[in-house]
Amino acid sequence: MALRNLCVYCGSNPGRQGIYLEAARELGRIMAERGIGLVYGGASVGVMGAIADAVLEAGGRAVGVIPESLVRKELAHGGLTELHVTGSMHERKRLMADRADGFLALPGGAGTLEEIFEVWTWAQLGDHRKPCGLYNVGGYYDGLAQFLDHAAGEQFLKPEHRAMLIVEDDARRLLERFAAYEAPTVPKWIGRGET
Repeated sequence: MALRNLCVYCGSNPGRQGIYLEAARELGRIMAERGIGLVYGGASVGVMGAIADAVLEAGGRAVGVIPESLVRKELAHGGLTELHVTGSMHERKRLMADRADGFLALPGGAGTLEEIFEVWTWAQLGDHRKPCGLYNVGGYYDGLAQFLDHAAGEQFLKPEHRAMLIVEDDARRLLERFAAYEAPTVPKWIGRGET
């Protein structure tokens, strides 16, 4: 699939270790190299600011989407290719989803998890056929990936749906897997035949 714009969810905090910011910068540079535009939450701080700055410094496109209530709290980025201010978080997430050809989570907190899980759930339900993934910087998502494997083993998640959430610790390999992604067509519910 053509990956023109990638929605990246990530923390507005920098995290404890410098590897999180460096990974965001590396991903931003690679995206710009490959002509992949960034769609993200619009902040100038934390991991969010790092990836946006890297994309822009490398000559790429960075589109921010931020609700009015967070413009001051998250320090909206002033130098983006485009900045869209929405009336609510729901509008923010829908606009980001509509503008993206894939969804990726860098390290972040509850908001990052909520956002990637929402679009991954939409993929399981067949609402879109775009790739979803976790950039597992420094093993950040190891515990989550293990839990999701457990959920599949306990039959709360189909193995095919678990496999839809790509987990990689290498940015280039991750983008290659996104570019090669083909969504499976499997029923959502375990033990029921309907699609």
